[in-house]
Amino acid sequence: MSVLVVTGTCTGVGKTIVTAAVAALAAARGTPVAVVKPGQTGVAPDEPGDLDQVRRLAGIDDLHEFARYPDPLSPAAAARHSGLPPVRLADVAKGVQELGQTRRLVLIEGAGGLLVRYDEEGATIADLARWLGAAVVVVARPDLGTLNHTALTLEAMAHRGVQLAGVVLGEWPDEPDLAMRSNIRDLETIAARPLAGALPAGAGALDPAEFLLAAHSALAPPLGGSFDPAVFRDANGMKENP
Repeated sequence: MSVLVVTGTCTGVGKTIVTAAVAALAAARGTPVAVVKPGQTGVAPDEPGDLDQVRRLAGIDDLHEFARYPDPLSPAAAARHSGLPPVRLADVAKGVQELGQTRRLVLIEGAGGLLVRYDEEGATIADLARWLGAAVVVVARPDLGTLNHTALTLEAMAHRGVQLAGVVLGEWPDEPDLAMRSNIRDLETIAARPLAGALPAGAGALDPAEFLLAAHSALAPPLGGSFDPAVFRDANGMKENP
């Protein structure tokens, strides 16, 4: 069993789309894959959540949501505000291990960023990754401010002994601005490795067939795709002065 955790530098960076992309590529290869959402917040019981978007884009039904809260807060705060029990990540870890007995890949999508609290004791998705020995994909924004957010996330991972699977840009626009193009090189310097992918902006609105093609070209080979960071860098990065 392989377990891969998808987290972000903050909320709204494209974690669900990246999770769906990895799942879609695995499913296309015939790999038995399950997707886990430990805690879904900001969604009512009868409303579609992140896993519904994964289902639509990746075409898989092996989806597991451990808890849901209606308020758009951190899992710990949402549980407290609603009066519902908090997510127990130790229980999630056991559930993932059980899933892994019959799946070759289990993807876990976190809520918000790496250190968002899931309970009043302060358990985070970083703890879950460490307990499971799972590598973590960090989804980052491409624009101004992402360097600090990404550096802090990676520093927190290193401090906790959590392995980095790669940094993926969650939404790369057709016309990147100066800061975005400059950030490519700096993000690779911060991560001490090339980018692991860059999903095109608007990928979540594609139909499943188009999404699979986009995922293949947007994720690097370790994540199942054909993304070449050097080609991406040459096409979008800053030109060096002679």
